[in-house]
Amino acid sequence: MGPLVTIPIAVVLARKQVARGRWSVASWQAIGVVAGENVPGPEARKVPLPPIEGNPQYLWGGFALTLYRDSTDAYWYNLVGDQPSLWVVCQEGEDGELYPSAVTASPDEACTHVQGDDQVFPVPIPPEVYLQIEAVVVEHHRPEKKKTRKRKKWVEDPRK
Repeated sequence: MGPLVTIPIAVVLARKQVARGRWSVASWQAIGVVAGENVPGPEARKVPLPPIEGNPQYLWGGFALTLYRDSTDAYWYNLVGDQPSLWVVCQEGEDGELYPSAVTASPDEACTHVQGDDQVFPVPIPPEVYLQIEAVVVEHHRPEKKKTRKRKKWVEDPRK
């Protein structure tokens, strides 16, 4: 099944050095995502942004949020949850730097990446992306009818 909607996305990641004992290690955080036609295209990957409190930030372009018909159930649960989110999936490179590899609106897909040892950061959904996800859910989501099962009699009724 092909994608229903593909939205260009750029990811903003920040790195800060955290002291652990005598050592200092890099700690990464996803700040948010930027969506729309003005985000850097697939050829522009990493763009430095002005640092905040001395910590460098980077805009990673070239990503797309792709919505599929068979995931509308997961999107629906995401939208009606307490904190609707997009999840930025990141992988650590051989140089120790963190590189974003995907953006998803499906909590199921995000959980799969966590189980696969990727780092996953939730970020708020930009309003224009929220509206597009909502439109896909309203148009294509068909809740499954709840199935009830009939209980089996494990013992015969002695009164009969």
